[in-house]
Amino acid sequence: MLAQMHMRLNGAVTLVGVGGIASGQDAYAKIRAGAAWFSFIRRWFFHGPGLVTRIKRELLACLQHDGFANLREAIGTGEGDEGLN
Repeated sequence: MLAQMHMRLNGAVTLVGVGGIASGQDAYAKIRAGAAWFSFIRRWFFHGPGLVTRIKRELLACLQHDGFANLREAIGTGEGDEGLN
């Protein structure tokens, strides 16, 4: 749904990916689908502040693997099917 909205709106609206983010890979999928921001409040509540550090580390690894210099470059670059609901 996120990727479809990003394509339909041609990136004109800032999208926020919420739900199902428990890792840097999950956040990266939301970003590649078109989210400029993401939220993982519920996961943070259960896993604590260490989750933020882990997600940042994993997200950086994903960006480096795919050759992106920053998050902004990666927004909306997915194929539209990043395994999201």
